[in-house]
Amino acid sequence: MQWYEAEVRELERTKVCCVNGNRPPVFYGSSSIRLWETLAQDFEPGVVNLGFGGSTLEACDYFFPRLVAPVHPRSLLLYAGDNDLADGREAEQVLASFDSLANKVATSLGAISFGFVSVKPSPARYSILNRIRRFNDLVRGAIESGPSGYYVDVFSAMIDPEGKPRAEFFLEDGLHLNREGYHLWGRLLKPYRNQIFIN
Repeated sequence: MQWYEAEVRELERTKVCCVNGNRPPVFYGSSSIRLWETLAQDFEPGVVNLGFGGSTLEACDYFFPRLVAPVHPRSLLLYAGDNDLADGREAEQVLASFDSLANKVATSLGAISFGFVSVKPSPARYSILNRIRRFNDLVRGAIESGPSGYYVDVFSAMIDPEGKPRAEFFLEDGLHLNREGYHLWGRLLKPYRNQIFIN
């Protein structure tokens, strides 16, 4: 986990330490969260972005006690998992990281609103699309069997009728979202505003 240490320390310094007990909504996860530069404008001021680049779900689980728990968020929305799958892990292995993180959320934060954004189907990772589908199905099942979680399906809206990722939502690297991709995510998250901004 040493690879992430510098960015995690910067998040601790600039964000975790500056919340001042406000219990904000937190968006947490990999670069798809970190690069959402208009997050506060797309939703409302006060949202805390705790994404860190290249992170796996395993890393999100590992750094949860340092990044999320000290903020005591009123809600948590997570996006992670595609980097684990791209590293060669099977869907069931990545689910174990999700289960571990979900357990930390319940243990340290109680029954807060906890959402998971499905792993996106990116052109750069078309070769692992079946593993992405499998993982999404496993996480959806795990969340639906729990008490207070919710699952946000972005996968379906980002795939074309032929089952291929829609390139118009991505930067030239075929992996990271462009502005249109974030507009789409914002629209897909609107029905969940009450869970994200729960009082």
